[in-house]
Amino acid sequence: MLGAMDLSAAELRVLGCLVEKQLTTPQQYPLTLNALTLACSQSTNRDPVVDYDEPSVEAAVTSVKTKGLARFVHPSHGRSALRYSHSLDEAWGLDTRPLALLAVLMLRGPQTVGELRTRSERMVQFSDLREVQAELDALAARSDPLVARLRREPGQKEDRYGQLLGASARPAPAPEDPTRPRVRPAPEAVAPGEDMAPKHHEELAALRDEVAMLRVEVEALRRGLDDLRQALGA
Repeated sequence: MLGAMDLSAAELRVLGCLVEKQLTTPQQYPLTLNALTLACSQSTNRDPVVDYDEPSVEAAVTSVKTKGLARFVHPSHGRSALRYSHSLDEAWGLDTRPLALLAVLMLRGPQTVGELRTRSERMVQFSDLREVQAELDALAARSDPLVARLRREPGQKEDRYGQLLGASARPAPAPEDPTRPRVRPAPEAVAPGEDMAPKHHEELAALRDEVAMLRVEVEALRRGLDDLRQALGA
């Protein structure tokens, strides 16, 4: 049962890499242990960046194999090394699009719909954000959900999604109506002689929230620009 599954960080990284490489470099897939180790520890398209050695990766891929999520591909057709592939499509009944979104979430953590569309472009194509949202909704609506919408943290303007495959990555549930516009009430009139300090503190806190939100948006734009540069080979 998926509900009883609790994948470690290394297991999530291994599965995410197997899906990614299957969709981006099919000619090199399934992967050797060396190729899988390099994929897990590469410095691009990963958050966090890790430095796994081959024994750690081998232990992780062996573990997910026992859970029915990976396969060992024995040498054939001139190949001399044992190779590894995932079996998430069969285990969870998923096609390419939801697999790509899950891979990005496993490799880079919680993200917005826009970030997921941009970062999955190397694997699949979505015509617009609505298509991404539809896939996420389907993954979240399963009897054993694979993703969930996260509760917005202070300063965050957009909803983010996270995978539900490992306990350390399980997000807090979103509010009951996360699409409802958030409107800050207008400051009330202050009667003569009333202490102004609380009002000033509230206004200062609101300004700080707006500044934090702007910083998040700028950082998202920077990440998007970095992804675009990588895609263009800049």
